[in-house]
Amino acid sequence: MQNAALIILDDRADWHPYYPSQSIMAASDYLQQQNAQPRTQVLNLCGDLSYLSTGYYVSLLAEARGQRVLPAVATINDLANFSHYQLVLPANTDKQLSKYLEQHSDGQSLRTLICFGQAQNAQLNNVARQIFDRYPCPILWVEFACQGRWFIHQLQPGYLSELDDAQQTFFGNALDSFSKRVWRKARARKDYRYDLAILHDPSEAIPTSDKKALQKFIKAAKAEDIDAELITADDYNRLLEFDALFIRETTRINHHTYHFAKKAEANGMVVIDAPQSIVQCANKVFLKELLDKHRIPTPKTELLLSQQAIDYEAIGERLGYPVVLKIPDGSFSIGVEKAENIEALKTIAAQLFETSTILLAQEYVRTEYDWRIGILNNRPIYACKYYMARGHWQIYNHASASSRSKSGGFETVGAQQVPKEVMKVALQATRLIGDGLYGVDMKVIDRGPVIIEINDNPSIEAGVEDQLLGDELYHIIMRDFARRLDEK
Repeated sequence: MQNAALIILDDRADWHPYYPSQSIMAASDYLQQQNAQPRTQVLNLCGDLSYLSTGYYVSLLAEARGQRVLPAVATINDLANFSHYQLVLPANTDKQLSKYLEQHSDGQSLRTLICFGQAQNAQLNNVARQIFDRYPCPILWVEFACQGRWFIHQLQPGYLSELDDAQQTFFGNALDSFSKRVWRKARARKDYRYDLAILHDPSEAIPTSDKKALQKFIKAAKAEDIDAELITADDYNRLLEFDALFIRETTRINHHTYHFAKKAEANGMVVIDAPQSIVQCANKVFLKELLDKHRIPTPKTELLLSQQAIDYEAIGERLGYPVVLKIPDGSFSIGVEKAENIEALKTIAAQLFETSTILLAQEYVRTEYDWRIGILNNRPIYACKYYMARGHWQIYNHASASSRSKSGGFETVGAQQVPKEVMKVALQATRLIGDGLYGVDMKVIDRGPVIIEINDNPSIEAGVEDQLLGDELYHIIMRDFARRLDEK
């Protein structure tokens, strides 16, 4: 963000227990403010957040002014309606929370303070983080109750004026870690219109973008007046400092990449790829049903359910050998195996069923290479031919003699060199999902092109996908971020 977080109070005197700051403003002054700066982060600490109260209007006007505000109007409304339902704690509650609740098994309710996703009792930090993600409000009081099992009985916004000395210290520390810009002047630098977080994992074995590509993204972003910064899973608490999120790490549903995407979307940030795209692309079962429904061509595919009797002989007759078996959420050819006969089919299925209760059995389609069509905002931005790894039937050979997975060669071509039917099918498929960044993997067989999978987080590596366009590929993606941010 260009500006420090702006703290809105009923009365500036409410800030008296804390370090002096130039970033505080009385609610009355804020409501009458002219020419408010957009993209400022606003912390609404008014004492009354009820419907149509002064605090309510602070959040309402902040959103109208294009500012990011905590709590948002939607959060205020959700908290106001919380009494109409209960949040049951899952049976597999984290160990720290379980230990804490066991100490209070006498049936009494428990009340604790949460500030910016941190709990005053450190044992509750994990659940505090989850609550804050769902109800992003600076100060929250949560009350646990037990009636056979533990649940969250009440969830209410808290107010500065009600905090005692210890709670005031806790609040100040939580705020400090949440947004250090309130306290510390940032180093002098060019003011950019927007801030972009690029989520990556430096230790990922097969990264979606290598180090050189990541630096090219950062350079291209600056040309679009966007300040891009590499972040990791450890920067979850910093996410709201940014205007947009670009995920350059292999995405999964039960994974921090999905949590980052959900948090970004819930707070009005531009995010590629969006949570919906991750859900739809990460699971091959969903994609099969979606593509079948809209008659998008794919290899012959059947679902195998572990809890049902499976006629392996009939499957082999319908699909023909070899049969390809896949777990629903694999990526980079992981969890994809080939069975040459019925005995291998049974053995491999038994092994994969230990990972997933549903498998996909698919006809084996042999080709020299796979097409990968990169699509952004329903337009092709690159096209590659990925050749099979030497002596292997897939692009990636994870069973190579060396410790590292090996991949085949590649050829990057212009969109005009892609067969028209290949491009047509790829665009038809991604339009069913969204307008994000996708990589459509396809094979061309006798009956035409068929889709193997759609990647919500496709590889963009220096010297590979950018071989034809060079730096322009990175500029295309960053210009699209700028467009989406402007439209916000």
